Amino acid sequence: MSRSGSPTVVLIHGAFADASSFGRVIPELLARGLDVVAPAVPNRSLLGDSAYIASIVREIPGPVVLVGHSYGGAVITVAGAEDNVKALVYVAGYALEEGESLGELQGRFPDSGLATALVYSPFPIEGSTTPGTDVSVEIDKFPSIFAADVDPRIAAVLAVSQRPLAAQAFAEKAPVAAWKTKPSWGLVATADHTINPDVQRYGYQRADMATVEVDSSHLAMLAHPERVIQLIEDAIRATAL
Repeated sequence: MSRSGSPTVVLIHGAFADASSFGRVIPELLARGLDVVAPAVPNRSLLGDSAYIASIVREIPGPVVLVGHSYGGAVITVAGAEDNVKALVYVAGYALEEGESLGELQGRFPDSGLATALVYSPFPIEGSTTPGTDVSVEIDKFPSIFAADVDPRIAAVLAVSQRPLAAQAFAEKAPVAAWKTKPSWGLVATADHTINPDVQRYGYQRADMATVEVDSSHLAMLAHPERVIQLIEDAIRATAL
């Protein structure tokens, strides 16, 4: 339990980003007396990333509110099954169904602008002669696709400090959907050119979660941190009852 008696807020970043994407949210949560954990997600595989985040969550004493942005939404869908997770908050994220992959959910809807801006690069896999494939975003296209309403100076830094996502993560199926047993909230970024907003809406509606829509780029946490904080606070209040 945090200093305030509230749950610990665990912030899970998405693909092509790192925990600094929550850089405008974290100071405000800390100022409210909340304990915050913002781990680095390996971005290697949905199952491996979820297991890693679940291991962090298990070590936190007391209840947890798990917040996932983008691909981080898929991660919290699986890792959120941990017993001490009391609520899930999706920020422009993937809310997968049990047995569903990122590719399958995304494939239900037209591609976003991201599809034409991806870069595929081989990376070595220890113990294997076959390399893996890293997926990232073209640096020049990153600001307009990922962060159109973010300070251009910040967007430029984010573009050259991306954490790629291994292609394997798109095909792995979620073994569990934590939103079936945990109260959940979702933010739709309606001006998102990374994840089609309809992909977000579909996942949230299917999960019957409380949803808000914000005129935002994909990086809603940097463009509209107050709306993300409000959603996290809604989850904290609801689970404290």
